[in-house]
Amino acid sequence: MSKPDELLVNVAALVESGQSNQMSLTVVTGGAVITGRLAPEAVWRQRVSEVLTDSARLGEFSAVFTAMPRMEGPPTHLHFHVARILQGTVGIPETGGMYRVSIEDVSAWTVGDFSYSDH
Repeated sequence: MSKPDELLVNVAALVESGQSNQMSLTVVTGGAVITGRLAPEAVWRQRVSEVLTDSARLGEFSAVFTAMPRMEGPPTHLHFHVARILQGTVGIPETGGMYRVSIEDVSAWTVGDFSYSDH
């Protein structure tokens, strides 16, 4: 989107203000379909930092995610957790992943997450 969808920006702002992680969303971005729950950026960053801290090879990167940037203006990114990239009938990864998507790059979206089949 050359101009971010105002409604989607408002959804992201509400997630950020309420510190809620219950909003399910599915977006199309760069040809990929990502489905899952949105999280406030601070919660998302903390979880990514924890995962990296627990990694023997990637622990040094955890500090990058604990530093909070100054938030001025409306949100520019969606922060997905427990999310999957849908590919055919499969959701990748099976356990759910953490994705950061630029709102500007979302070409379509819908409230709710799509189900998929692992079979």
